[in-house]
Amino acid sequence: MSLRVSVLLLAVAMVTVMAQRRRQSTSTSTSTSNNNEWNYRDGSEKVNMRGVANLTEVLDNWRYDILKEMKNLLQNDHQTLLPDYARIQPLSEALDDLYKEFNALKAHLGDLTEKFGPIETFIDELKAERASGGTARASSTQADPSAANPNPAPVAPPTRRRVLKKRPVTTTTS
Repeated sequence: MSLRVSVLLLAVAMVTVMAQRRRQSTSTSTSTSNNNEWNYRDGSEKVNMRGVANLTEVLDNWRYDILKEMKNLLQNDHQTLLPDYARIQPLSEALDDLYKEFNALKAHLGDLTEKFGPIETFIDELKAERASGGTARASSTQADPSAANPNPAPVAPPTRRRVLKKRPVTTTTS
């Protein structure tokens, strides 16, 4: 408990000093608007050196006491200062599960890519067949419009392929 009180008092002292410095800087900046440099010698003859030495000694004693208390706590009761390491294991397990799930999704995406490969080639062949068949017919009628036969010969239907769906192989473990 004494460590907490010491740290609290040190924090209050630091906040007070920072607030005083801010007040001094704003008051000096408004009074000396034409002179932007701070004259550190102003008021130096008014400083009580004995008080400064006492304050320095007090702060050094506080630092020594705080460091001594921290050292004792780390050696004797480290649970109060260090984080709870029991929380790290569940976090590690959660990240491991996330990593496994990501790898499973990546493998599933690879399987889908393999399954869609034959379908894509089939569709590409159909498009090429239609494009070549349509342009061949159009070019033959445009070349000689008088030779267009009112009863054209029957065109053989294009060869079609069937896409077979493979059954997934399941393995049973006992």
